Amino acid sequence: MALSPNMNVMLRAAEKAARSLIRDFGEVEQLQVSQKGPADFVSAADHRSESILYEELSKARRDWGFLMEERGEIKGSSPYRFIIDPLDGTTNFLHGIPHWNITIAIEENEEVVAGIVYDPVRDEMFRAEKSAGAFLRNKRLRISGRRDFAQSLIATGMIAPQKPAHKNQLGQVEAIASKTGDVRRMGAAALDLSYVAAGRLEGYWEYNLKPWDIAAGMLIVKEAGGFISSIHATDNPVYNGNIVAGNGKIFDEFKKTLINASAEKDAA
Repeated sequence: MALSPNMNVMLRAAEKAARSLIRDFGEVEQLQVSQKGPADFVSAADHRSESILYEELSKARRDWGFLMEERGEIKGSSPYRFIIDPLDGTTNFLHGIPHWNITIAIEENEEVVAGIVYDPVRDEMFRAEKSAGAFLRNKRLRISGRRDFAQSLIATGMIAPQKPAHKNQLGQVEAIASKTGDVRRMGAAALDLSYVAAGRLEGYWEYNLKPWDIAAGMLIVKEAGGFISSIHATDNPVYNGNIVAGNGKIFDEFKKTLINASAEKDAA
């Protein structure tokens, strides 16, 4: 299957940035690290990866805008912009845990129309374009067909302990764990979403995310046949940062369990 020009641009940029990250990952103990916030570290590798991505993508699409984790927003004259996380799973990376990725999405007038999530360690390239399906390289992705919520494997990411909603999410973890096969906390939002799309997980939820964490992964889930929504609101989860994703057979029970657990915690 021939790839679109935009997809080829993203793939080439991600693979070039990945070569830099793989080199740094092999020397992770020597990286210079500065603290960006509680439980949120930025590494020299992160900055190098973003510089490579920005250089490659801006060269290919000169009038497009950018929204990036480190540099923030750069406006363009086009209705298109790239949304980039140069290193999703930074804490894993800095601890030598091989579960991290590069993620790039294309947004047209605030709608995500294409995206990739690249895991360089496993050389797994998840990709999707609107109305064209989701793929792992050239293999079509399909959401899990599991019907039984009690047998489902669910992933999440934890809110930092000092944030007010942390205790609320602990209640949700307890509720989900008691009703499903198990809960995983793997530390890379874009890969969690990609694993839902690939049928490796039945569902995923998280709070306090940024657009670059989830824009590409959300589209990949949708194009694989999955369901996506905000947990408590009706607006776009790309911008409110609260997301629940899953296969259609368990989605309603999954979301209801999260909402009920929140209500019980608020009432306690």
